[in-house]
Amino acid sequence: MKVLIVSFYYEPELGAAPSRIANLAKGLKNLGTDVDVLTCLPNYPKGEIFEGYRRRYSMKECIDGINVYRYWTYATVSKNPIKRVLAMTAFASTLWNFGFKRRLIRQYDHVIIQSPPILVAASALLLMKKVFRRHTILNVSDLWPMSAVELGFVRQGSLSYKVLSCLERFMYKTADAVMGQSNEIIEHVHGMFSGKPVFLYRNLQPMKQCEGEVLRVRKRGKVLKIVYAGLFGVAQDMYSLLRSIDFAALGVEMHLYGGGNQVEDIQKYIASGDKNIFYHGFVSKQQMASELSLYDLSIIPLVTHIHGAVPSKIFDLLSEGIPILFSGEGEGARIVEEYEIGLVSAHGDYNVLAGNIGKFVRMSDAEYEGYVSRCLQASCNDFSFIKQIHRFSDFMK
Repeated sequence: MKVLIVSFYYEPELGAAPSRIANLAKGLKNLGTDVDVLTCLPNYPKGEIFEGYRRRYSMKECIDGINVYRYWTYATVSKNPIKRVLAMTAFASTLWNFGFKRRLIRQYDHVIIQSPPILVAASALLLMKKVFRRHTILNVSDLWPMSAVELGFVRQGSLSYKVLSCLERFMYKTADAVMGQSNEIIEHVHGMFSGKPVFLYRNLQPMKQCEGEVLRVRKRGKVLKIVYAGLFGVAQDMYSLLRSIDFAALGVEMHLYGGGNQVEDIQKYIASGDKNIFYHGFVSKQQMASELSLYDLSIIPLVTHIHGAVPSKIFDLLSEGIPILFSGEGEGARIVEEYEIGLVSAHGDYNVLAGNIGKFVRMSDAEYEGYVSRCLQASCNDFSFIKQIHRFSDFMK
């Protein structure tokens, strides 16, 4: 079986999106599938074309035995909507150059197309399904334009909303099948096209410690150490959370990794006094995996329930056996509660969050190790990457 994956993001870029697509490509290749990737020149998250890729319009490289075809895009991380649309439109246009590889495209049994960006996905569907008649699977990680409305980027009923809604219907109707990262996405697609074949494909992480091994048990340190690794923006609002929780009074340490537009304010707040809060800057995904072993607990904040979104951090933490303090609502909160892998509080209810931290401070070693064990068991069973990639391969066949 030969598969092409079309994605705006891919390695060596950093973040949940490139990691998810790279894991998908490598997972399929490990099952014997011949995998190619069509993407743009790497530029995320800095909004600049990476060193070694500059002054090129297109290139081909091999990463982990996977052929990666890259084309130019307008690189930016600007919040200016015109620049953001220009970036998406640029790659949505340049990817059509791949159409000249007619003989190669006709060899693909399936083409998996990542959405969002919705303009890139719609353009790729036009090329691969309408022009080359390839079997296409749409990989939906966010429900646009619904997510754009919930985040305040687009006003419901506006012209841009109507255009995006038309593109959304076109994509779901045109694709032969849809894969989504949450049950909410699957339900949304079925609500629009009930007969469409769908597959729940979560952003899971490969985990070596499952089959044939005894799951390790994490021991708490003398001082409970909590970690947050991710973006510091309005969707997380860690600045408000940090100002509202007295970590020193609780006798715990709060450690931060990542970047975003709230970092400067957070650093100033930390510098204003001894608060048991420590900022470690931005580290690579590989380094972060080893850093996580230093911590006992993690916080996942979610300001707004974005329909269809499940924070990928949940699955990163499960495979490390780290219990979760979830601050927010939605499917992510339901997973934490259902699998008993942490404690949940509503966003902004910092009294309950502080109380949940206190519960972990006071609980016995046996209770804590129970949370750790449930995290690891969930990662090896219902949230096993290996089991999921086998099921998805069967789904394609």
